[in-house]
Amino acid sequence: MKNKLRFDSRRRFLLKAATAAMAAPVLLGQPLRAASPNGRLQHACIGVGGMGWGDLQQFKKHNLVDIVAICDVDEKNLKKAADLLPNARTYTDWREMFKQEADKIDSVNVSVPDHNHFVIAVEAIRRRKHVYCQKPMCHDVAEVRILTLEATKAGVVTQLGTQVASTSGDRTGVEILKSGIIGKVKHAYLCSNRPGAVAKYRHVGPRPTEGIENPPSHLHWDNWIGTAPMRPYVPNIYHQAIWRTWQDFGTGWSGDIGCHIFDAVWKGLDMKNPISVVAEVQKSWQESPERRADTWPQGNHITWTFPGNEKTATDQLTVEWFDGEFYPPKEIRALFSETDYPAESAMIIGTEGALLIPHQKMPVLLPESKFKNYTPPIKPDRNHYHHFVDACLGGEKTESHFAQSGPMTEAVLLGTVAIRVPDQLLIWDAKKMKFPNYPLANQYIQRKYRKGW
Repeated sequence: MKNKLRFDSRRRFLLKAATAAMAAPVLLGQPLRAASPNGRLQHACIGVGGMGWGDLQQFKKHNLVDIVAICDVDEKNLKKAADLLPNARTYTDWREMFKQEADKIDSVNVSVPDHNHFVIAVEAIRRRKHVYCQKPMCHDVAEVRILTLEATKAGVVTQLGTQVASTSGDRTGVEILKSGIIGKVKHAYLCSNRPGAVAKYRHVGPRPTEGIENPPSHLHWDNWIGTAPMRPYVPNIYHQAIWRTWQDFGTGWSGDIGCHIFDAVWKGLDMKNPISVVAEVQKSWQESPERRADTWPQGNHITWTFPGNEKTATDQLTVEWFDGEFYPPKEIRALFSETDYPAESAMIIGTEGALLIPHQKMPVLLPESKFKNYTPPIKPDRNHYHHFVDACLGGEKTESHFAQSGPMTEAVLLGTVAIRVPDQLLIWDAKKMKFPNYPLANQYIQRKYRKGW
């Protein structure tokens, strides 16, 4: 009973802090750690396996970065990174790393499973370290709100790991939307129907009860579990292959890819907090209590209603998301007739035409014949990681700083809340951070952390 009270108290505290963030003044914290005398960034990598290995490579390539510390719960990942960076100090617990490196590092990147993003990133920010955090920013809506506020108060440099936001395609798409060339926007259709994604990344069964083993000696399982409920170790189920499919650890397919696809639309249309959200999900998942309790579905159709503005045709804007077995309407896909409709893309419908922004490709104005003489404002590619480093060293603001990407991530994660109560329209009170018309869904705004976290 005491543990339950402690969990509930922490949840109430986080929600109270998150709602207070809406009215809180922006306060600058203590000065940041002084830059190195030679103008170099002293950086620590937290999570160096999987996506973290790629992130490490990018930071290593910047000629003004010294990776002085590396941390991973898996000693195999750590050894691989240490072989590449023999002078970096190594840790298996990020908490110990912060204690030992408090006055030695300027910045960190957080490249671990979603459920531990917040606790690591907020600790870094409170220690006045610049933070690059993989998407989604956090696992829960309330965590995002708090992290956004903390970053703003601290005045640190931040960057969400939406690397495609720094590509020419997305940056140009933003400029086209801002130009108004397609007229007032009426509707937006986002999708991620990546071939093979379902089989590769999503576990369709309930929590495994067979194949349970003791964690291997090289894996610090308690640290990997972190804020989530303790689960027995099962090879090839959680670490490090398909953790995204589990509600304990990941945010499903829409949470994983949604920030990428949403980004240019959000920026280009100056979007704000949604008014409502509703989700249609895979029928077999919806009809299975065991799967609904543990995993994310393999197909989602999420619909948000946002307040309109000077860029929209009406006082409300509808945005739809499709993944897995759900696809954008045929008539929308038919607008792009030259080849197969991009499996991952955003289609924005305006009063004077449409704009298709394929994931990792250049945008296309439709119908192409109408816009054949239009020269779009092409923006160049830039390195998302290096842009963060340059900002830490005094350069221009990052592409996906938390004040920009935090509210967008909140909207994406509200979609994951709607997934858990399918077919129920949820009215969102952004100021109070709750669903006044359906209180049952409020439990999904913030998790209960495991004791000690």
